[in-house]
Amino acid sequence: MSDKRDYYDVLGVERGVSDQDLKKAYRKKAMKYHPDRNSDDKEAEAKFKEVNEAYEVLSDSEKRNLYDQFGHAGVNQNAGGGQGGFGGGFGGFEDIFSDFFGGGFGGGRRSNGPKKGADVRVDINLSFEDAAFGVKKDIEFLRTEDCHTCHGDGAEPGTSTSTCSQCHGSGKVRYAQRSLFGESIVEGECDKCHGKGKTFDTPCHTCKGHGKVRKKKKMSIDIPAGVDTGSVLSLRGEGQLGSKGGPRGDVKVVIRVKDHAFFVRDGNHILYELHISFAQAALGAEVVVPTLEGKVKFKVDPGTQSGKMARLKGKGIPVVNGYGKGDQYVKIIVDTPTKLNDEQKTKLMEFAQAMGEKSDFTSKGKGFFNKVKDALS
Repeated sequence: MSDKRDYYDVLGVERGVSDQDLKKAYRKKAMKYHPDRNSDDKEAEAKFKEVNEAYEVLSDSEKRNLYDQFGHAGVNQNAGGGQGGFGGGFGGFEDIFSDFFGGGFGGGRRSNGPKKGADVRVDINLSFEDAAFGVKKDIEFLRTEDCHTCHGDGAEPGTSTSTCSQCHGSGKVRYAQRSLFGESIVEGECDKCHGKGKTFDTPCHTCKGHGKVRKKKKMSIDIPAGVDTGSVLSLRGEGQLGSKGGPRGDVKVVIRVKDHAFFVRDGNHILYELHISFAQAALGAEVVVPTLEGKVKFKVDPGTQSGKMARLKGKGIPVVNGYGKGDQYVKIIVDTPTKLNDEQKTKLMEFAQAMGEKSDFTSKGKGFFNKVKDALS
């Protein structure tokens, strides 16, 4: 059992919190416990590391999904710790305020370096069986690619380009920004050349000067056995192009599993309702029960009561990327007959009398509803 605190409690948020509110809560906690504000305070340092670790997991959709399903065990190999928890580490206290106001404390924080591309979301529907056993699926989505005509340059091939007059070829500009902490110098992308460092009079006819085009991408992916609705598979480096030499984003494949005709899933376990007759419940019987792997024989003990649960070990859903399976639980439902012919009624009344029941079942040939009607008249 892990002695770690719940990550949602660490950040003071509820499950299902939005990304924006999660980030606000994180910033507040990070500023409170940052070492630059709490020098030589070991307790604050420990809390700061705890906050960073919690945010690293919950801010990543894939890790968050694993954490929501399996707790700390689900992200044990992924969860970070210490001051490396926020995307590779904190420099100093000013980094947090830079995130708030877009700049640093007069030092000219760089914000024009390589940036990772955006992620792409792909939703797919799976049958109950495909989710249980795993399956290969073809997916397709739109993503950005370097223009094949201008090779990402943006200018029409064969035409002239010139150095940007505003940034002088650097693609970056510096400007002053005021905040409640005073004036800071911020370095950002040049708005005239959009960070390219050069301008052109004739834009590429294919990409209209953007240097990028959208293309359809097709892929075949392996869905592991045991996924469930809400599971997210991450395809690293298959998303949108990055900028300034940054890496591509990822593709997030979001799973939705269709309901089964008679199985109900609960984590890695499945539930099946077995309907039997009164005679089978009283006398016992051997019946056939369906499982995900085929039909199996199932013994109903004499005197079985409606609602009894039985377990078929290892007949459930495999653990995703792990070992073992859940179980199949069989809930026995004893069906009471609703329509009986005269012979069946006579036999049942004889049975009741043999069991010592003294109720007047016939009331001189009148049915139950007629007896109720007489009593109310």
